[in-house]
Amino acid sequence: MSLQPEFEVVGNHKSARSANFKLPRHTVKTPVFMPVGTQGTIKGLTSKQLLELDLDIILGNTYHLGLRPGKDIMDEFGGLHKLMNWPHSILTDSGGFQMVSLLKLATITEEGVEFLSSHDGSKIMMTPEESIRLQNSIGSDIMMQLDDVVHVSTRGPRVEEAMNRSIRWLDRSIAANNNPDKQTIFAIIQGGLNLDLRTTCMEEMVKRNTGGYAIGGLSGGESKDEFWRVVAHCTKHLPKDKPRYCMGVGYPVDLVVCTALGVDMFDCVYPCRTARFGTALVSTGRLQLKQKEFRDDLRRLDENCDCYVCKNYTRAYFHSLSAKEQIASNLLTYHNLYYLKHLMTSLREAIVEERFPERVQQFFQLQFPEKDYPNWVVEALASVDITLPT
Repeated sequence: MSLQPEFEVVGNHKSARSANFKLPRHTVKTPVFMPVGTQGTIKGLTSKQLLELDLDIILGNTYHLGLRPGKDIMDEFGGLHKLMNWPHSILTDSGGFQMVSLLKLATITEEGVEFLSSHDGSKIMMTPEESIRLQNSIGSDIMMQLDDVVHVSTRGPRVEEAMNRSIRWLDRSIAANNNPDKQTIFAIIQGGLNLDLRTTCMEEMVKRNTGGYAIGGLSGGESKDEFWRVVAHCTKHLPKDKPRYCMGVGYPVDLVVCTALGVDMFDCVYPCRTARFGTALVSTGRLQLKQKEFRDDLRRLDENCDCYVCKNYTRAYFHSLSAKEQIASNLLTYHNLYYLKHLMTSLREAIVEERFPERVQQFFQLQFPEKDYPNWVVEALASVDITLPT
C-alpha cells in the first residue's frame, strides 16, 4: 500500500496555511524551508548543529549521492539517515534538475536521461526506475519523481513534450517504488510558463494521488511577474489536503510571497552559498560583510536575531575573516539557516494566530523602509488580499 502521510492543516489565511506533515520519522511543520545537503551534508555544519537549528527536514540529491558514495555504500549503512547521523526527515531530488544544469552532458529520451558523469566522464543512464531505486537505497522520506526538465525560457512543442513525458515517468516511478509503505513520492508539475499546460499536468498527476505535489521548472530566469502567476495558478488547482512544494526557491522575499500564495515547502542552495561569499541574511535585507563599511562595525549581524552567532560575534569580526577563514563561512551558514527557520516559524505562527497580513507587512517594512516594494510583490500579495503600507 502506498504511503499517504497525513497533512493536517492547523491554520489558514486565504491561500496561506500552516500544517503538520506527518512523515514516518518526523512531523514536518509547514510552511518550511529545507536546506540543501546535496551530498549528504550541509556544507560547514554538523548534524548536531542542524538539530540545534530545530530543522525538521533537509534535502539531498539523488544524482550526486548515486555517484558518491553510491548505492552499495547506502545499502551497507542502511541509508542516508544513518550515514550522516540525521534522525529527522529527508527529501531527495530525483536528479532531473541536472538535465538543465548539466545539459551539455545529458541526452534525453523516453527511456531516461543519459549523463556523462561530472566526476569521471563515464556514461550514466538515469531512468525513472533507477532514480527511485537509488532513492529507496538512500531511504529518503520523500522521493521526487524523475521529470523531464526544460529551461523556463523554452517555447514551442518541447514544453508540452516534457510535460507529457513527466506524467508517463511519474507512472513508472510509482511502479518502481519498492518501499511504498515508508517512502512517499511527490509528483512534479511541469508546463513551463503555459498555464494551460500546467493545468493539464495537474489534472493528470492529481489522479495518481501521490503524497504531495511540487511546482517544478521555475527559478530559472523567468520574470518575477511570470513566476508568481505560475505559482498562484498551481496552488489554486492543487489539492488542499496535500503539501505543495515550490522547488528552488530560497530568497526571503520569495518565501514570504509564495507562502501567502499557498506554498508549503521550499528548498534552495541560496542561504548556504551566499554565506560562503560573506553575505548574511538579516531582517533588513542582506549584509555583504566584505565591504569596508563593516570594518569597525561592532554590532551583531542582526539586532532582531538571537542565534548563537549573533550573540557572540560582530560584523567587524566577519569582515576581517570573510574569504580568508573557513570558520566565517560556517558561522554565516548557521546564522542564515537560523534566520530562515525563524522567518518560516514566524509565518506559521502568524497564520495560526490569525495575524498573517500584519506579519507580512512587518517583514516588507523592514526589507523596504522607503516603501519601494517591487511591483510583482505588490500585485502578488494583492491577489490574496494583502496590502502593503504606503
